[in-house]
Amino acid sequence: MDFDDERPQQQVRGVVIITLPPSDNPSFGKTITAFTLTNDVLPQSLTTQEPDQVLPRTHVVSSPPPSSQSPQLGFSSSGFFSENPRKLLGFLGVSLFALLLYSSCFSSTFVELRNSNDNDDDDKPQSFIFPLYHKLGAADLELKLGRFVDVVDKENLVVPINGGAMETKMVNKLVAANSVVMDSSATILPVRGNVYPDGLYFTYMLLGNPQRPYFLDIDTGSDLTWIQCDAPCSSCAKGANPLYKPTKVNIVASGDSMCMEVQKNQKPQICETCQQCDYEIEYADRSSSLGVLAKDELHLVTANGSITNLDVVFGCAYDQQGILLNTLSKTDGILGLSKAKVSLPSQLASRGVINNVVGHCLATDVASGGYMFLGDDFVPNWGMSWVPMLGNPSIEFYHTQLVKINYGSSSLSLGAKDKDKARVVFDSGSSYTYFTKQAYAELVSSLSEVSELGFIQDASDPTLPVCWRAPFPIRTIMDVKKYFKTLTLQFGSKWWIISKKFHIPPEGYLIISKKGNVCLGILDGSNVHDGSTFILGDISLRGQLVVYDNENQKIGWGPSGCGKPSRFESLPFFEG
Repeated sequence: MDFDDERPQQQVRGVVIITLPPSDNPSFGKTITAFTLTNDVLPQSLTTQEPDQVLPRTHVVSSPPPSSQSPQLGFSSSGFFSENPRKLLGFLGVSLFALLLYSSCFSSTFVELRNSNDNDDDDKPQSFIFPLYHKLGAADLELKLGRFVDVVDKENLVVPINGGAMETKMVNKLVAANSVVMDSSATILPVRGNVYPDGLYFTYMLLGNPQRPYFLDIDTGSDLTWIQCDAPCSSCAKGANPLYKPTKVNIVASGDSMCMEVQKNQKPQICETCQQCDYEIEYADRSSSLGVLAKDELHLVTANGSITNLDVVFGCAYDQQGILLNTLSKTDGILGLSKAKVSLPSQLASRGVINNVVGHCLATDVASGGYMFLGDDFVPNWGMSWVPMLGNPSIEFYHTQLVKINYGSSSLSLGAKDKDKARVVFDSGSSYTYFTKQAYAELVSSLSEVSELGFIQDASDPTLPVCWRAPFPIRTIMDVKKYFKTLTLQFGSKWWIISKKFHIPPEGYLIISKKGNVCLGILDGSNVHDGSTFILGDISLRGQLVVYDNENQKIGWGPSGCGKPSRFESLPFFEG
């Protein structure tokens, strides 16, 4: 019988095997092997070593039947797979399991690729990027957590505007310090700032007609954007620019939907004579800001030179009290970036200008600062870890659930009401990071091991509660980094291999004080918020691109130098 004359019709099968590099040396890269199998020929493989490849390519392999002169390389599927279908199914099953295990273990390196056709849609929402700047000469510790409250004595809070009257009510929010700049195919605003000695990051925005620049602290924990205002102003800091001066046409009426949003958690009050919407913002550091809602034209400039002009609602703040006056010495107000409907990103998204996505990247380099963006065009396609936001209608800031925290290999107690999980707030308005009382105490205890290396605690340094004098002169954190360990916050699962992790290296929780000491930039948060919440402030958010995706209710982060925004960042293959 002539085998060639009676050959059955071929059935082509494709098999792909991905081999991961050894865990102790991921630089070897992964191996992708693609096979095509027929009923009567051996598989011929195409193997590609890709140590530096960012995206796994799909190889389409067309493999001709191999020569019969190579029998040592071949086997017959009719003699192996056809007679042993269980082996074929087992082989395919193992390969599929390996792929599923890879995607689940290293899902933090995967990205949800957006439709490439979006670039051809001229009507799609835009994105705006803001540069961030550091604030000079303000060494105050920033922490501004708050909530909406009622004004106790409304009649005593009246300020005239061009012959009119302004009354006031209260708003309390999470407020932060950062900055923004404009550039790119959408608008880009750069960021400048540092944690110590300046204590915040800020940006600028162009407002009014004619347009004027205003420097604003960026705050993911604050709902309302507000600017110091000559209404007239009863208590304002000097600020970086002249006070914003409203007219009657700028004042938002008490019946406006934005006013109702600001006052939604207050006791119902009827005020038929009110012609404006009053608010007060009270912060955790006991400072406050009083004002009325105003509306004016915001100018967002894109990189290609086009300008988007639209009216936005913001606070006209005429009475600031407390430590807030010190932080306003070089800025003009606060840029509210929370999930609330009154925040700037929510206002822009409600009008279809952007998708409701906020991102910031705070540089570790003092000379830089970083950038911030509104919209989703600058979210990287690779290298981001994503966790779901916790949903709570009464809480507008960005928080998620923490399941474990380690200092090096030592586990720290969460110290929350539920011992197995705790809440974490991402707050660009806090200079430093806050742990629960128990976690903080255990961290300080673990750090005492540096005393064995010659570090002596210096109680005379007023910079922060815990400072050490090193046994040698130091200029930067890099000089002492090797003596401290990395903090790891674990999300999603207690299983290390499948959890999402936020790594805080020593430079993410230590500073060098003016006395030349090493100080701990993590503080006891037992008296902050509800006392059982971890707060990640600027010191620990530096060197990370952090994205708040309100469209999909998730928070993401990935390592970055924060020099400039990028649509695509290289894939950190074993990034946790």
